[in-house]
Amino acid sequence: MTSSERPTLKLPLTFFDQSVEVLGLLILLGFWIFTIYYFPILPETIPTHFGGGGEPDGFGPKTAILGLPIVSTVLYLMLTFFSRFPHKMNYSVTITAENAEVQYRIMTRMIRVLKVFVLLIFWLLDYKTVQIALSWPDVLGKWFLLLLFVMLFGPLFYFLIQLSKNA
Repeated sequence: MTSSERPTLKLPLTFFDQSVEVLGLLILLGFWIFTIYYFPILPETIPTHFGGGGEPDGFGPKTAILGLPIVSTVLYLMLTFFSRFPHKMNYSVTITAENAEVQYRIMTRMIRVLKVFVLLIFWLLDYKTVQIALSWPDVLGKWFLLLLFVMLFGPLFYFLIQLSKNA
């Protein structure tokens, strides 16, 4: 069944879905506040790229830090828009009238949760930049990269398993 033949359903937001949406918006707002608050006290040159161990290996002007919340905002808006069209998504199972609601709900929930984690990942990168630029103690150390991977792939694998189990 092609995406044009799939049932188009309007899924009402559950309390969980609403909570994740509000959480995402609060994280995005906090991200912007954090960045704008620290921007004036950053040195003119800041880290712009990190190697595998979390050590900076690229530097640029302090205005580069604004790219992180800008890209996050664009991703937030895009993922919010895409979550409104679950019938257009790619699924590993055939979508039928019987399984559409469950599959669509899992997919939209995955997008919402991933949206929150992507915002947290970008904010963590922003924090790491400020931390190094202002010589704060390194609280994450070598766990930085592992934490980023777990935050991205953990929810993704969980929801992909849910999609296949609820075929």
